[in-house]
Amino acid sequence: MVTFAPVDLPVCEPGFQPDKTDDQIRDWVTSEPIRELVSAYGGSLPDTQVEDVLLWLDDFSGEHWDFRRRGGVERDQVTAPEFDEATADLILAAARALRLVDAAQPAHSSYDHILVLGGLGRACLQRTRYAADIVKSGAATAPELAALGSFRPLNAAETALPELAGATYEVDAMDAGVRIAFGLDEPADRAISDGDVTHSSWEVRTYSGGAVPEIHVLAAPSSEPDTRRANTPDTYEFWANRVQLQTTDRILVVTSPIYVPFQHSDAIRMLGMRYGCGLDTIGFDPARVTVPLAPGATNPDRYLQEIRSGILSMLRLHNALTDPAKTA
Repeated sequence: MVTFAPVDLPVCEPGFQPDKTDDQIRDWVTSEPIRELVSAYGGSLPDTQVEDVLLWLDDFSGEHWDFRRRGGVERDQVTAPEFDEATADLILAAARALRLVDAAQPAHSSYDHILVLGGLGRACLQRTRYAADIVKSGAATAPELAALGSFRPLNAAETALPELAGATYEVDAMDAGVRIAFGLDEPADRAISDGDVTHSSWEVRTYSGGAVPEIHVLAAPSSEPDTRRANTPDTYEFWANRVQLQTTDRILVVTSPIYVPFQHSDAIRMLGMRYGCGLDTIGFDPARVTVPLAPGATNPDRYLQEIRSGILSMLRLHNALTDPAKTA
């Protein structure tokens, strides 16, 4: 069985200073598991500057590991290719070392903010449940929790989940997850954009009096509404514009394990670099949530796809380090 030593993600402590971040990006993208994966697909990682390595990996992973682009579909709609046992074993070992597999507990017991990231309906329920478990167990506390979503329409498989009956958008799935996990009723306040729902639409629902003093559920607008819906960086930006972040703040980001590298790197770019706050990003524990993983959620192709996402996110972070105007 293949094994690799764990590879650290870029570090983002309060008072963030990015002087070592590029070296940490290079350590991740030139690590042994990345090199072995590239070799297994017939490539050889170049021994050049970090930007050149990232651009090379963008092209290489786009050719070999971008299964979504081939089908033009969402993550859960990819038709998985076949893998032989040795290749599947290598991919899992690499993904584990690169921080895409194992759940994690918070590194600190106290945070200023907890962010729960949106996604497919099942993930919205899993992540909010894990965040509630963290808070209720005393593993971490915070005066504010924000569940970040968008007005992405839910598909039939998502609305078939009993917990999401009657839900229409991702923000509704996040809202259902928050209500169930924290035992909440109606929001104390609700603000929403005017008119029909478009990529420019937004909404904020606020709850109070639960295990976290203040809970917000947000649907973010897209920063490019003419071409696409809101993405993860858009949700970070929309939330940050509504709070007064300080350089002393520490933020806990809760997502699915498989998305930790790319969503952590995006958080550093959108929040750490702009506001100087500290960030920890963790994935939920499937054993501690009531909604099981979807079939195929941990297939080898999913790990390869999200290793590519991590590469792209670190390329964006590197570009922002080179030119701070590129943090958008």
